[in-house]
Amino acid sequence: MNAFFDSLPLRRIAEHPKEPMDRTDWAAQIPAVRQVLDEGLELGQLTVLVGENGAGKSTLVEGIAAAFGLNPEGGTQDAMHQTQATESGLSSHLQLERGAGASKAGVFLRAETMHGHFTYLGSIGSRGKHNFQSHGESFIEFFTQRSAVNGLWVFDEAESALSFNGCLMLLSHITDLLRSGSQVILSTHSPILASLPQAKIYEIGDWGIRPAQYDDLEMVSNWRLFLEAPGRYLRHFDA
Repeated sequence: MNAFFDSLPLRRIAEHPKEPMDRTDWAAQIPAVRQVLDEGLELGQLTVLVGENGAGKSTLVEGIAAAFGLNPEGGTQDAMHQTQATESGLSSHLQLERGAGASKAGVFLRAETMHGHFTYLGSIGSRGKHNFQSHGESFIEFFTQRSAVNGLWVFDEAESALSFNGCLMLLSHITDLLRSGSQVILSTHSPILASLPQAKIYEIGDWGIRPAQYDDLEMVSNWRLFLEAPGRYLRHFDA
C-alpha cells in the first residue's frame, strides 16, 4: 500500500457493521448514500463531490465530518455551536478507515450554517471580524486563520459564499493544504473548485455515485455552453 495514502486521515468510509442504517430512513433512500452504505467509498487526498441539489452531496460530507468528530454546523472538534439539529444521522452508521498515525485534527466549513457559527465565535471571544464583514470575507478570514490546521478539511458548497476571485483564493488555500499533507473533501457546484487535476471526482445523481473526469462532468459542460453563448439560454426567458 502507498505509504502516503496510508497516512491520510480518512482512507475509506463504509457502513459500520455493528451499526447498520435502517434502509427506510430518508437519508438511506438517497441513491448515493445507499450506494456508499452498500459498497463503501474510497477517498483521495482531494475528493470532490458534484451533482444537483438534493442528490446527497451535503448529506454525505456532513455525515463524514460528524463521524470524524467535527461540529455538524461547522468549525473544528472544539466548536460547540448548535442551533436546530437537521443532521441525517448518517454519521452514527459510518465506519471510518483512518491512516495509521494520521492527524485527527480537522475543520468543517459549511456555507449554509456559517453565519450562525460566526455569531458563536463572537460570543466566545474568538479573534476575527466575522460579523463585521461580508459573508464571503468572513469565510475567507475563517479558513485563512486556521490554515495551520493539518488534518482533514471538509467544505460543503463553499462557493455560495464566494465571488469568482474568492473561489480562486480558496483554491489556492486548498493547494497549500494538500502541499502540507492535509486531506480535503468538498462538495461543490463550482467548476473552479472542482478543477484541480489531482482531484478524485465523484458525480452524484439518480444513478448513485460514480467516478468521473473533470471534462466529462455535466456541470462543466453546462457552464461552458452557457458562457460561450448566453443568448441560447436567455432567449427562453423573453417576455
